[in-house]
Amino acid sequence: MDKQVKAIGILTSGGDAPGMNAAVRAVTRAALNKGLKVFGIRKGYKGLIERDAVEMNLRSVSDIINRGGTALYTDRCLEFKEEEGIQKGISFCKELGIEGLVVVGGDGSFRGARDLSVRGIPCVGIPGTIDNDITCTEYTIGFDTAMNTVVEMVDRIRDTCESHDRCSVVVVMGAGAGYIALHTGIACGATAIIIPEKEYDIQKDVIDRINEVKKTGKHHYIVMVAEGIAEKKGREEKIYRFAQDLAHEIEEKTGVVTRANVLGHVQRGGAPTLRDRVVASEMGYHAVELLSQGIGNRVVVMKDGKISDLDILEALNMPKVFDDKLYEIANTISL
Repeated sequence: MDKQVKAIGILTSGGDAPGMNAAVRAVTRAALNKGLKVFGIRKGYKGLIERDAVEMNLRSVSDIINRGGTALYTDRCLEFKEEEGIQKGISFCKELGIEGLVVVGGDGSFRGARDLSVRGIPCVGIPGTIDNDITCTEYTIGFDTAMNTVVEMVDRIRDTCESHDRCSVVVVMGAGAGYIALHTGIACGATAIIIPEKEYDIQKDVIDRINEVKKTGKHHYIVMVAEGIAEKKGREEKIYRFAQDLAHEIEEKTGVVTRANVLGHVQRGGAPTLRDRVVASEMGYHAVELLSQGIGNRVVVMKDGKISDLDILEALNMPKVFDDKLYEIANTISL
């Protein structure tokens, strides 16, 4: 039997991801259907500290399922890592009568949810990040949309590569993970894919590969790079320098005119795909099912295509298993 929970809150935290709005919509409507009050916390944990919230109703989430970004806004909040900040958030929750909180975001957001849970505010995390790098789940909200955006952009880049017999170095998001680069590299027929999970050698894995493929009659090439590779050498502006340096080296050693393309934050925007809308809705509904029973300190996950949940601490400590077979496939067929 459900515990008599009367009100819950929802916030989006960290980097925005397409599908977050679908999750907010699902949580709001599922909770209202159970007779619960729902408070939308603006700008993530910062909203808890700054006491920025609005009571939601059915119309609060109308016409947002098709929108990218997050209607509740998001931010990163260093203050919430300190006990004083956490206590401010707890105080605001108690003032509003919030007895449970849904947090949509990544690993850092889930640590905040864990901190609240162990202090008496039950929290349920929903994985939302385009990188698909949360260890406990096989899928995160926003991943499919981001990949489709990359494919669209690279298809356009390839048109001009083919017209001019050129090579394009394409840097995609993935600070600590190469899932976007690997999947889109396969989908776009990249000649080479460089990701953080695999050791690489520019000469062997890129230069020699392009020179070998040239002998088969190919004249245009895509080299897909996860930005985590560039980040090992620096941040933002150095990502661009890394891409330019790599393009220069390829051109110098292969004789193929090469251009660098850093796709950047365009990958985070845009209307979410069907998959992101549906998965976000499923996860949002499941989160409310948990909180309505007074169950917190959980993360909603996808395993074998099914929605379930795990303890937050267990989830944060799980290793992410990289798909070596997919990487092997990429290297075999992308010639």
